[in-house]
Amino acid sequence: MQLAPETSNSILWAYAFTSIVLNLNLLTLWVSSGARRARAGLAINPEDGARYGVPVSETDPPEVARYLRAHRNAEASIYPFLALGVAYVLVGGTASVAVPIFVMFVSARVAHSIVYLRALQPWRTITFALSLLAIIALMLATVFQLISH
Repeated sequence: MQLAPETSNSILWAYAFTSIVLNLNLLTLWVSSGARRARAGLAINPEDGARYGVPVSETDPPEVARYLRAHRNAEASIYPFLALGVAYVLVGGTASVAVPIFVMFVSARVAHSIVYLRALQPWRTITFALSLLAIIALMLATVFQLISH
């Protein structure tokens, strides 16, 4: 199956941009958890404690634990979304369908990371639900694309 060049380029560009933003979201959460652990003056590995002269703790401080939970939550939805996104591109999906779904998901996930870290309810639940709706929309769009061709 081959896509028209203009369709292929626009959907691939949208998917690539989406992937970059979502990966930046994950990397920011990951690096931030380590930075917060360093600010707390703790290490979770003995070799790090010895290297930096800080105490070793089996548990993370609450702020670090919150960043790690936000990271795990992001991973749980971003990885399936990226897999579905590439599937949609490969089955010949259109940018006109993909772009609104990609924008909704990226916006909801970035907002979710922010509100998760700030412990803001009901916004955490709302942004999670929006990202879930985007995943379902992408699943349905992929299935529709498969059965219509």
